[in-house]
Amino acid sequence: MNSLTFKIETFEGPLDLLLHLISKHKLNIYDIPIAKLLEQYLDYMEQAKHADMELASEFVEMAARLVHIKSVMLLPRQNEAEDLRRELTGELIEYDLCKRAAQQLAQQYLGSVLFVRQPAPVEIDPTYHKHHLPGELYSAYAAAMLRAERKLPPKRETFTPLVERKMVSVGSRVIRILRLLRQTGRSAYGRLFSSAKDRPEVVATFLALLELVKAGRVDVKGRQGEVSLVKKGEK
Repeated sequence: MNSLTFKIETFEGPLDLLLHLISKHKLNIYDIPIAKLLEQYLDYMEQAKHADMELASEFVEMAARLVHIKSVMLLPRQNEAEDLRRELTGELIEYDLCKRAAQQLAQQYLGSVLFVRQPAPVEIDPTYHKHHLPGELYSAYAAAMLRAERKLPPKRETFTPLVERKMVSVGSRVIRILRLLRQTGRSAYGRLFSSAKDRPEVVATFLALLELVKAGRVDVKGRQGEVSLVKKGEK
């Protein structure tokens, strides 16, 4: 019995793959959803891995770049994330235009059916005649240095707030609320958050409360800030 084989498309580079994914999933190239694009990109890499295809370092580098952009978007520095996404959009648009131009030239090429004379020599003047203001030269140099810096591996400090952030389980806060209600029958709203030490615990407690209300396990009553929690069915 023949073994199952995978047949996937091959691409000339990571930008070619990104354009294919944007076209296939009908994404807006001027407002790229990085999370969805990264998911599709990693899925292709996983399929290529199963098909015993060797991925060039450019594909792996682009995956790391997308992960970096997605991570920066989770941080408060939204301007930096927008600049990274805008730079990627510009590269994709430029690559798409070059690809379309190459396709048009390929259609016009007739190969050996045309016979022409040898091209005449063209005199080229290597002198650069355009004059630039000092400010323009400085801006061009700063932009080039910024692009070179962005191609460096992400700094460790960028991921530190993500990996060291405290994670609080919503399920554990659900159990805590139910235990409190079993003991007292009801509780003041503010008492649920009295033991919360930081924002993650406050958010997890609030989400747990919403889940219990949605499931019909508890009821919220009260007016003018006097909110209490009572068990379902209790008067």
